[in-house]
Amino acid sequence: MPYEFDAYVTAVCFDAAHKALFALGDGTVRSEGGDAWTAHGGAILAAALHPSGEGLVTGGDDGRLAWTRGGDVQDLANLPGKWIDVVAASPASGLIAFAAGRDLFVRDAADAGFARCFVHERTVADIAFEPKGRRIAAATYGGAWLWYARIEGQKPVRLDWAGSHVACAWSPDGKFLISAMQENQLHGWRVADEKNMRMGGYPAKPKSLAFFSKGALMATSGANGVVVWPFAGGAGPMGKQAAEVGYDEASSVVKVAAAPGLSWVAAGLDDGRVWACDVTGQRIVPVKAEKGAPVTALAITPDAKRVAWGCEDGAAGVAEVSAEA
Repeated sequence: MPYEFDAYVTAVCFDAAHKALFALGDGTVRSEGGDAWTAHGGAILAAALHPSGEGLVTGGDDGRLAWTRGGDVQDLANLPGKWIDVVAASPASGLIAFAAGRDLFVRDAADAGFARCFVHERTVADIAFEPKGRRIAAATYGGAWLWYARIEGQKPVRLDWAGSHVACAWSPDGKFLISAMQENQLHGWRVADEKNMRMGGYPAKPKSLAFFSKGALMATSGANGVVVWPFAGGAGPMGKQAAEVGYDEASSVVKVAAAPGLSWVAAGLDDGRVWACDVTGQRIVPVKAEKGAPVTALAITPDAKRVAWGCEDGAAGVAEVSAEA
């Protein structure tokens, strides 16, 4: 089902019922059923699925953190004069985290009185909960900082690596943290011993990361196809080569999404096209064949049956992938 929204598509997520929710640059949250709710007075800058699996948690340039669930929009935090441009949520712990400038905040979906704030030396570019939802990684200039989400007055573990780190993701077993850098490369750490892993060779910046195949593989953007790194074993990708799936010299992959327990990955391209693939057989399934504005948001359901996307110009859609997925 195609849609034509009047604003940049910031994010798209599938809820617990596998229905798509879109967060837009005009401050609205849209459902694939056609409903629209105004969540912010300005643009939505970031979004994540609520820990309950119902509705979106969104951050905006109005300084508000909002939870939009059906027709109800609830304020979770208000930081006047700030931009909330990073949001993450953990269904495992029920925690919600968001960042504004150098500050990382944590809220508990089940306890309105719970609040934590962790301060960094530089701007927080991205945040990610480890699988159990007890620790948070913050990507910033010079590396990543790790915090225990509920503990006050702590000193973070600092995983240092020179340069600007703009996105981060934990492996599903919690053993590795991977960051995307401002340069055309990834950097990784084995958390237990802080072992560094350099993961280069990209022709463009790999800003989108997704683990899948039960943590054995990680997909990234930043090339003409989806770059897939092997993570099986205690050494992760160290000493191993990445593979590239769906290579097309006429376009670049700018967004990836993956089904965590399966071997399916979806790719959004800079020419507006979207495809999905079972990497075990490398069978490419076109999802959106029409070219257009670059893909800015992408999601796939855990069963890999449905893909949703949004583009820079407001074009968006939801499609069935394959009855065999």
